[in-house]
Amino acid sequence: MRQAWRVARYRFRATFAQRWGGLLAIVLLIGLVGGLAMGAIAGARRTQSSFPAYLERSNSSDLEIGTAFYDPQDGSNTAYNPGIVAQIRRLPHVEQVSDNTGVDPNLLPLAPLNLHTVPGETPPVAGGSIDGENATMDRVTVTSGRLADPNRVDEMVMSASSARELGMHLGSVLKMGFATNEQLQSVGGTNGKGKLTPHVKVDLKLVGIVVFNSEVVEDDIDALADNQVLLTPALMRELVRCCAFYTSTLIKVDGGSRNVPAVQAELARIPDLQGAISSEVVTSTFVTTAERAIAPESVALGVFGLLAALAALLIAAQMIGRQLHVGAEERAVLRALGASPATTLGDGLVGVVGSIVVGAMLASVVAVGLSPLAPLGPVRRVEHAHLSFDWTVIGLGLVGSILVLGAVALALAYRQAPHRRAHRRRSHGSSAARAAANTGFPTPAVTGMRFALEPGVGANAVPVRSAIVGTVLALVVLVSTLTFGASLETLVSHPALYGWNWNYQLLAGFSGQEDLPLPQVTNLLDRDRYVSAWTGVYFGEVAIDGKPVAAIAAGPKPSVAPPLLTGHDFDAPDEVELGATTLAELHKHVGDTVTVNAGQKKPTTLRIVGTATMPTIGDGGSLHTTMGTGALLSYQLIPPAERNTQNSPVAGPNAILVRLDEHANRKVALRSLEQINDTLNTPKGGGGDQAGGVTGVLRPAEIVNYRSMGTTPALLGTTLAVGAVAALALTLVASVRRRRRELALLKTLGFTRRQLAAVVAWQSTIAVAIGVVIGVPLGIAVGRSLWDLFARGIHVVPEPTVPAAAIALIAVGALVLANLVAAAPGFEAARTRTAVLLRAE
Repeated sequence: MRQAWRVARYRFRATFAQRWGGLLAIVLLIGLVGGLAMGAIAGARRTQSSFPAYLERSNSSDLEIGTAFYDPQDGSNTAYNPGIVAQIRRLPHVEQVSDNTGVDPNLLPLAPLNLHTVPGETPPVAGGSIDGENATMDRVTVTSGRLADPNRVDEMVMSASSARELGMHLGSVLKMGFATNEQLQSVGGTNGKGKLTPHVKVDLKLVGIVVFNSEVVEDDIDALADNQVLLTPALMRELVRCCAFYTSTLIKVDGGSRNVPAVQAELARIPDLQGAISSEVVTSTFVTTAERAIAPESVALGVFGLLAALAALLIAAQMIGRQLHVGAEERAVLRALGASPATTLGDGLVGVVGSIVVGAMLASVVAVGLSPLAPLGPVRRVEHAHLSFDWTVIGLGLVGSILVLGAVALALAYRQAPHRRAHRRRSHGSSAARAAANTGFPTPAVTGMRFALEPGVGANAVPVRSAIVGTVLALVVLVSTLTFGASLETLVSHPALYGWNWNYQLLAGFSGQEDLPLPQVTNLLDRDRYVSAWTGVYFGEVAIDGKPVAAIAAGPKPSVAPPLLTGHDFDAPDEVELGATTLAELHKHVGDTVTVNAGQKKPTTLRIVGTATMPTIGDGGSLHTTMGTGALLSYQLIPPAERNTQNSPVAGPNAILVRLDEHANRKVALRSLEQINDTLNTPKGGGGDQAGGVTGVLRPAEIVNYRSMGTTPALLGTTLAVGAVAALALTLVASVRRRRRELALLKTLGFTRRQLAAVVAWQSTIAVAIGVVIGVPLGIAVGRSLWDLFARGIHVVPEPTVPAAAIALIAVGALVLANLVAAAPGFEAARTRTAVLLRAE
């Protein structure tokens, strides 16, 4: 063995000048393609974990609970209660507590506001903290400008949507006054505050645009409600004494979501909280939604990485085999001179294994270099690009590539060892080329087919299989990307597939938080000839088996309801439909029973009769239904006080779901609904601002981010396709150079320059045609499988779409591109001189 090692080292040094080009090619292939694969897989992991990682960096709270509210009708509750905060701080598992106090009901603009709002969008809410909220906990991210000076009262920051609604930009000044709670009580509430004189006046300068951690990944409902203006602690210390209206307390729990239920149980025992707003927001609930929204991008990136890794493995194996094949004749001589099998086996392996190790190390460097491109998706706008070391992927990729490719090199070397080659029958060439010759194909076509399918021997060896494999993989990626993208477009363009099984929603005032006068609504909608069906619904939160669940409440057998997935619609008050995710979290099945408490004294037992694709609908900024989560149940289960939280004089639903006649003109029908909305806001129609506008489709977070998700796989697929085209071009150039003797011989036998160029064109066309025949159907199958997996994961109605026309264009385009790529090598082949052959002979 020692003697074999000495011979291998000597042979490596002696032949390095002749072999360095092939060894460098192995290094570059493994380093670049392997690095791209490792970088993509690491990027997929970073993308999928990006939102939880961002929340951790922002020191996100785990639980938010309303702790104080001022009621201007009787003035019974204060809007800021430090005593409750002190009690919460002493609870077990509570690590940090911060307050966020709202003052927007107390605002008195000193100059006219020109709000730019759309139906369903809430006006900006103003508030801040005196103890570090949004500064030390739930830290905001500055996207433009800077943070406000906490010691100044005249500076503020806000979200981009708030700046758009208010028509402001950096440097703009908002002249604002604030009324005291006692002043609001004197005029009977916020509706009469226009007559008041401000207690506090301040000119607020906008110094920064920020992103709150709650708005990084959000659906359309949250986007409509997530309009925040953040005031400084210096100003808030003055306002909490006189002009605060409500307070939310945010809690960071020791141990995270694991101990949240224990803290919730302790909060329920605090007497002072019984009279406050008791609605809770648990961070882990929207983390799950965010991860589902980000998953398509991470899956697409991960699949691309796996395909790139497979391409690197297969093409590297071909190049390693060719490199070992080049020295086959010399090893046969060594064997004839008495070299042992171990000696001939080791000859050439030293350089190849060294190239594998260097290539794997280069791949690790490339993967790290690509890391600033991740994460993809919505978190990227609040993520600063920086190098990232995913030691799991890089470590496993480094060791795995060395071991796998080393084993491949050893197997190929053993297969090509002289003592094995002596017992192996020689190849008789391509049977396809012989069949083409027998059927009368033109000689250039037969020769090109042979060049495309036969790798050659010795110094004439060409990596033809690499070109074919690269073409197949590129087409698989492109076709699967097209299939997935077409299925995604089908989902996005058919809202019923993700729960919006109607055309429009007529909201109550303040984005559905108030009530619509049901008698007037019934009269107006029943007379509208464009409306085929409608259902009034209430939004709320119920406890199902002790778990908070967003609910849509309606009458049994609703005329308009979310699309059913399994079972049947609820037909009686003792039945309930659930989202598939909610059903799984409750560990229940269709037909089981659950206990539901919506604020009544005694829980109610309901039977689960089906699952539905829950729409994104409800009250923005609070728990609401979305794809896979929520419940559809009878409105009779929700107490009247909970159905009319704003004490509207004429109680009614929070929203009306309207389905139009299938033959109705959408624009005309929309104008008719908008007229109904305006009528409800007149004294004759109900008075006040009882109607909040007509909204179209409200998309879940998964669909909101579909545009960036759709372009990412296409970009990656195109990158791999460009790599495949480059590999094909290099293969053709190598084929022309290595087969110069054959080309010269063909020219001597009478081939014209045009025929020699045709040989190369046929070689390229055959390689790509094989890729089309294999890659297109395989890509369709992969795309459909990925779509079904994605659709099941987000609980939408699965409906894969195959874009036949686009795929056909890709197939034809690949063949055209094959001939374009062959132009330069074909020209070189046509210029081959017969003297090359004569000198060799």
